[in-house]
Amino acid sequence: MTGDSASETLKPLQTSKRNEWFFALALLAVTLAAYYPAWFGKPVWDDDAHITSPELRSFKGLARIWMEPGATQQYYPLVHSAFWLQYKIWGDSTAGYHLVNILLHVCCALLLLRILRFLEMPGAWLAAAIFALHPVEVESVAWITELKNTLSGAFYLGAALAYLRFDRSRNWRLYFTSFALFFLGLFCKTVIATLPAALLVVFWWKRGKLSWKEDIKPLIPFFVLGIGMGLVTVYVEKKYIIGNAGAAFNFTLVERCLIAGRAFWFYTGKLLWPSDLIFIYPRWNVSQSVWWQYLFPAAALVLLAVLWMLRKRTRAPLAAMLFFGGTLFPALGFVNVYPFVYSFVADHFQYLAGIGIITLVSAGTVLLSERLDGWMKHAGKLLCVAVLLLMAGLTWGQCRGYADSETLYTKTIEQNPECWMAYNNLGTNFQDRGELDKAISCFQKALEIKPDYASAISNLGYTLHQMGRLEEAIILYQQALNITPGILKTQLNLAIAFRQVGRMQDALAHFEMALKIDPGSAAANNDLGYFLLEQGELDGAIGLLEKAVKIDPGYAEAHNNLGFALLQKGETDQAIGEFQKALKIKPGYAQARDNLNLAYKQKGTTQ
Repeated sequence: MTGDSASETLKPLQTSKRNEWFFALALLAVTLAAYYPAWFGKPVWDDDAHITSPELRSFKGLARIWMEPGATQQYYPLVHSAFWLQYKIWGDSTAGYHLVNILLHVCCALLLLRILRFLEMPGAWLAAAIFALHPVEVESVAWITELKNTLSGAFYLGAALAYLRFDRSRNWRLYFTSFALFFLGLFCKTVIATLPAALLVVFWWKRGKLSWKEDIKPLIPFFVLGIGMGLVTVYVEKKYIIGNAGAAFNFTLVERCLIAGRAFWFYTGKLLWPSDLIFIYPRWNVSQSVWWQYLFPAAALVLLAVLWMLRKRTRAPLAAMLFFGGTLFPALGFVNVYPFVYSFVADHFQYLAGIGIITLVSAGTVLLSERLDGWMKHAGKLLCVAVLLLMAGLTWGQCRGYADSETLYTKTIEQNPECWMAYNNLGTNFQDRGELDKAISCFQKALEIKPDYASAISNLGYTLHQMGRLEEAIILYQQALNITPGILKTQLNLAIAFRQVGRMQDALAHFEMALKIDPGSAAANNDLGYFLLEQGELDGAIGLLEKAVKIDPGYAEAHNNLGFALLQKGETDQAIGEFQKALKIKPGYAQARDNLNLAYKQKGTTQ
């Protein structure tokens, strides 16, 4: 009898585990298929700034990632450590980066499933599948840069699951596990600082009230850590990223509330009806003198008031919207983030926030289907499957836009013709391919839309520079630097143009200014070193060129220039070594080959 009872208990458990494994494998397969167009996508926008740069690829570079804010585009050292490790594994091959993002996204979906089942939430499987396949998540998954979202999301959801288990068992090992995961997640992206507030929302939903001792007090260290790391991010972004663009964020509190209200409904709409998804959405004209803009925040407040009045019947809708709005809070306009220069909204801002609405809709759908009988119940299940397949198809189509930069910017311009950033970046693509007339057209279009766009002015100058129109290029470089003095590339290009027209003092001044902007730039050290070499200042040149190759050991041109400087000084053997290093990096480097032959000739030997 006892044996029969144990057997009967074990059987459903085994069946349940088999079903979980089947669902997990099916979700993995479908998500991989839906994201297939992104598997081999080339880098877009700032991917190259996140895939570890040459000067950070050593163990010393790894230390700089952690110890030197500004060494990477944003101070998210765990993300950049992950990029550092990935570069060691697959280098510049983008397939590995994309697959890691996709697998982390699936991991997030499965963690969400575990959390919702732990909370005994109806429709947990449906919510996890929608999260995995919803096209609004494509920007976070298909864009290599947004490893920030998928990795921080995995830590966030892992920390949440551990804390929920702690809340039930009061096992302090689970508490410290949750805290450690939260700590690591903040080093990926500090937007997850909202986790403790989200947990309080969950506890209120489950219990109807909050206890200081049981609910709030244990989360105080989480709040302190999250706020502290958030302040670090605000400081670093203001100093190293926003900089002179700060003028773009000069909004009154009323205007920020208008932005937040409109963004709230924008994100809700894209979750419920994911059409016309764009990489860069049009930037709204915000004005506190336009009456209809107040309707957005007013409607959000009315919604919250209605849900508050319904809380005695069901707290779930209010909890879902509080989670949604609270998790979105860092991206609603009250805190400055650099992408607001282009648009106040972006799909990747709601990567985790969407879980609130997705869970609410999924639970409501399943509860409704349970009231149906016979064929209608089966029809409801088939409808859910059809919706998931439709989402997978939309995700597949959205991923195609991330094939490469040209595809992404062209599609963005089609949907958002006033996107000056897309015109500028598309122009740089044409510039790199030598299609200079097309590049000029793109830069001019960007400047028609935004005349004070320093990057487009500088890029137009560089295109004219490539065409030999040096005086025009110099004027444009100076114009760009008057707007944004800290553009390193523009300072170097202007210095080179001055050198080419024979204005050596002006050239020297701008080479030195470039080095002052970024003393750790291999390009700045190399260019000034080469300039001094041309002026016959060998010792100064050698010092700068040695620093350039130390910063970036894979910089073939710097090795060649250093070799030539050493050759001029009579240090032939060392010069030969540098030319050989240059040729090892770039086997077809004709100038380094000629210099190596010259060095052997001076030495009186052959290779």
